[in-house]
Amino acid sequence: MTRTTRFLLTLAAGSAAIGAAAAPPHHHEPTHSAELKESAHKAFTENAPDGYKDAVPHFAVFGKKDQFYLGIGGQLKVTLGEDWGAPLDNPNEFITSDISEAAPGNRNKFLISAMQSMIYLNFVGLPNTENQIGAFLGMNFLNDYVPVLQYAYLKWRGLKAGYDYTTFSDNGAVPPTIDYEGPNASTAFPTPMISYTYSFGKQKAWSATLGLELPQYSITPDKFTSSISQGVPDIPIALKYSWNKQQDWIRASAVVRNLIYRNDIIEKNVDIVGWGIEISGTSEIAPGLRGFWQGVYGHGIDSYIQDLNGLNMDLTPCGSLIPLKASKAWGAFGGLQYDFTDDVYSSISYSHVRNYAKPWASGLSETEWGGQYRYAQYAVANVFWNVNTILTTGLEYIYGRRVNNDGTQAHTNRMQAMVQLTF
Repeated sequence: MTRTTRFLLTLAAGSAAIGAAAAPPHHHEPTHSAELKESAHKAFTENAPDGYKDAVPHFAVFGKKDQFYLGIGGQLKVTLGEDWGAPLDNPNEFITSDISEAAPGNRNKFLISAMQSMIYLNFVGLPNTENQIGAFLGMNFLNDYVPVLQYAYLKWRGLKAGYDYTTFSDNGAVPPTIDYEGPNASTAFPTPMISYTYSFGKQKAWSATLGLELPQYSITPDKFTSSISQGVPDIPIALKYSWNKQQDWIRASAVVRNLIYRNDIIEKNVDIVGWGIEISGTSEIAPGLRGFWQGVYGHGIDSYIQDLNGLNMDLTPCGSLIPLKASKAWGAFGGLQYDFTDDVYSSISYSHVRNYAKPWASGLSETEWGGQYRYAQYAVANVFWNVNTILTTGLEYIYGRRVNNDGTQAHTNRMQAMVQLTF
């Protein structure tokens, strides 16, 4: 070995030693610890909507010093089915109030859709601290594949403001269905709102919520009245008691409404108080068996009951000196879910809605009383299989029937399958 070669090797070894000493140690640790992942899962779950607690994304970004978590997730959901009887046009929402007598020969309809697919952003700042602040933005594609906003709210210290499902509803107590609409007696609909929730008691088992919401106003005017804008918010309140690590609960809620219409005869506005009460919940009945239930009753709250929303029946003609009256309505559903294994489960549910709008004379309104909604039934049975952590399949049968005030009726059957990829 020449002197020159020996010198170059010595120089290279010395440089390597200096570089190794100067370089920071490499520990080969996981990118994120199990503790951090558990913290993020807890924060994302707390910030997710009540009826969408699985909005815990598989992909998340962790901010500097873990001061925020940003999750990006969603579901690609494809449904395939067939209607027979009096087919519905909507492949995603089995709305019993939309059932009407089928045209001659129109007895079957093939259905396929990916419109229930959803994407969302779940953001939590200062996670798991007293000042934790959350933001949630979610949308699906139910408007003929055009994005439709479902959630857009901020949460901080019990306050929630933005666009979310009404405080009056209890989405977590709704049994699972492939059908996006679900039981017709459900009170689930999104609305601009602000609410405050206070938790108290041992292990925060109790919670009370007060809200202010944009009125969902829908009336049937007669020849002497007209609909006008509403100047007073709807006021829902709720009281909830939870147990079994908040997996089971019973919830009571109420809503008060100030319904205003114009009496064109006396040229004055008329105020009517609408109100509703609801009790709901879910609990484990036996190992592997869970129950779901809800009952709702009120006057002038048709817009709050899923099957009656949009039918213009909060106020209806009554043919007396008071031209319009808050119509009475009630709805109830019950369901059972049985888990065969950790990955295979099945549910059955029955739901009923009934409206008691008083008769009005023919010609008094553009809407005739006889053809209006009297009651409807909704029954569903399904089975789901979580193939793995991201893929779920399901099969479902639904029966629906609507009966009008004049006794006319129609029914629909739907059999559908689903494949859903969660990310």
